[in-house]
Amino acid sequence: MRLKIRPENIGEFWQIVSGKKLRKLLLVRWCGQITDGLFQAALASYVLFSPERQPNATAAATAFATVLLPYSIVAPFAGVILDRFSRQRIIRNSNLIRAVLCILIAIVLQNKFSNILLVAFVLCVFGANRLILAGLSAALPLTLETNTKKEQLISANAIAVTGGTIFVVIGGGLGIGIKKLLDLNFSSDNLDSVLICIAILGYLSAALFMNRFTEREIGPMEFEISSATVKVNEIKAGFVALREHNDIIRAIVTVALQRSSLTALTLMALLLERNTFNDPNLPDTGLTSFGFALAIAGIGVGVGAVIAPYGVSKFGRHRFIRIMLLLCVLALTNFAISINEINLIVSAFFLGLFGQAIKVTTDALAQSRVNDDYRGRVFAFYDVVVNFGIVCGALMAAVLLPASGIAKSLPILFAFLLFFYNLIFLRKFKFLADSNSTI
Repeated sequence: MRLKIRPENIGEFWQIVSGKKLRKLLLVRWCGQITDGLFQAALASYVLFSPERQPNATAAATAFATVLLPYSIVAPFAGVILDRFSRQRIIRNSNLIRAVLCILIAIVLQNKFSNILLVAFVLCVFGANRLILAGLSAALPLTLETNTKKEQLISANAIAVTGGTIFVVIGGGLGIGIKKLLDLNFSSDNLDSVLICIAILGYLSAALFMNRFTEREIGPMEFEISSATVKVNEIKAGFVALREHNDIIRAIVTVALQRSSLTALTLMALLLERNTFNDPNLPDTGLTSFGFALAIAGIGVGVGAVIAPYGVSKFGRHRFIRIMLLLCVLALTNFAISINEINLIVSAFFLGLFGQAIKVTTDALAQSRVNDDYRGRVFAFYDVVVNFGIVCGALMAAVLLPASGIAKSLPILFAFLLFFYNLIFLRKFKFLADSNSTI
């Protein structure tokens, strides 16, 4: 059955947010993600923007890989867990675990204990975060009205996912602002400990907000749990379920490639702001400039979410994804032509815009055509593929980037990869081969 999206139903964000269940879910997600931004600002400051630490591409890429490692390890198992046990309990308890881990991280930073301990605790925090985000994505369709939820999925994803991304950026900005405010009274590492302590309150709040849901309100349903038992081979069930929807797999790989290029450009921007565009001996200035570039990218993310429903309505989901990926190619090429601070900000804005439009459309495509009893595992597989792409982007940046961050070959390489994938794998007859819908 073909799903048609009427123009009058597009972009009605406020109507969707009026749903009580979705509002409760958004509160949990956004509270956790603004805290994520603050937490990540503290880590970035400690690892990459401390006066005594001179980062290079390898150090920056290693930091990214460390953050993403638990995503790839936890994600395959997250799907099975989320399709068998209460998502409400999992999300609530994972936030509580993050709060406890932040206490331990603050102690490590304050007392300058072994960096091995710091890495271990950070890995656990991001592992818990993987469960939370996968659970929230799997639960989102259950918070919409049953009779209209397919029509609302694109806009709901635009609100939830994009709003979360924007709140991460806001949280990072708050972290930088708090550091500036308290800079005269604390050392750099002590300031990072203060930020971590504030993050404890944020994660505790997210856990408390989750208690507004009942145990089974956001799934999985009782009949889904009783219909099967947990088996080791169910870890592969997400991919098996997607084999019937090859266009969804191609869209997921599209997201992974775009995120890979965005990660590489982010590392490039970090080194440019830290070591080239600003005085390397003034790391706080570099951190502020880098935060500003991320904020502009965050604005692009918001714009991308807004235009996605309109673009899908006009072109259809599959064609819209192809168009957005081609525009990413143009943005990367533009940055390669002239590497300067203004062009960095412009490119960040448009890559955030086009990338988020792809992400929102792909999320809705997967949610609308995968049954809830497999949705958790499908999104777990989705996360593994995307995070693999992000790690690959970080590794490629580590190989190609000098400490200055100036390397035209990096954006050119990713522009070529995205163009090649668009030309070969997103051709109309291939992309739509397993789909009876033009949405």
